[in-house]
Amino acid sequence: MLTFLPAVSAEKAAVKYQVPASVKNITKENTYPNSTQDLPTLEPSDLTKKLIDSSKEKIENPDLIRMLNESSINSTPFALGYRAIVYLGQWPLNYVSTETSPNWEYQKINTNYYDNRGGKVPYQIKYVQEAQKVVRGGLTAKIANSEDVKKMMLLKAMEKTHLPLSFDTVIGSGTKNDHVYNVPVNRLGYLYAYAPAVNEKGKVTYGEVYLMLKGSKKIIVIKNVTSQGIGAWIPVQDHVSFGFAASERPR
Repeated sequence: MLTFLPAVSAEKAAVKYQVPASVKNITKENTYPNSTQDLPTLEPSDLTKKLIDSSKEKIENPDLIRMLNESSINSTPFALGYRAIVYLGQWPLNYVSTETSPNWEYQKINTNYYDNRGGKVPYQIKYVQEAQKVVRGGLTAKIANSEDVKKMMLLKAMEKTHLPLSFDTVIGSGTKNDHVYNVPVNRLGYLYAYAPAVNEKGKVTYGEVYLMLKGSKKIIVIKNVTSQGIGAWIPVQDHVSFGFAASERPR
């Protein structure tokens, strides 16, 4: 029997992460040049692939994969009966995303104002960033190996949303946007600017990682596995969300 549920789900996901018309990309106009957040998925070497495949727990931590890539384990012709266990430390192994929700008005960064109560015609107001603003995200709770966890959460959030995400972004002073907002006669005009962000939630799995050498066989053994729920706010880089309001009285 045919079912169209997957197609509907994909369509809803696309709408969920679609940038609203009120959100403008200011990459070219931003007076502060943010560095592009580039976290490519690290490709494991042939040896690392074999080690990862030997583990009963999924290993996705880029830093752990990098360490395994840099490891060199030579086989010996006298491997018969040889046995060794090497403790590699406790690591966050993987992160599973359960919810990724954009907040297009995560943090107010600017207010442009004009008093047109004595005006004869509508006044056109545009966005101008009055002061440099640093917008920082972060984890919602303290957690072990937080930097490793942040990298995995960032990768998953970028993969799901296709948005330019970064835990830190800056909007430079003097940044402008050409979109015009009309302040009516006898009204006060307020143009609010917000930095958008993504709220990422999920579960991180930890474990003690051991490299076991048994004869010519090399495997990864994970012990004392634990899981912990975690959330994070991750700003959308070089994007500003606008809200305009006209009022008879000061706000």
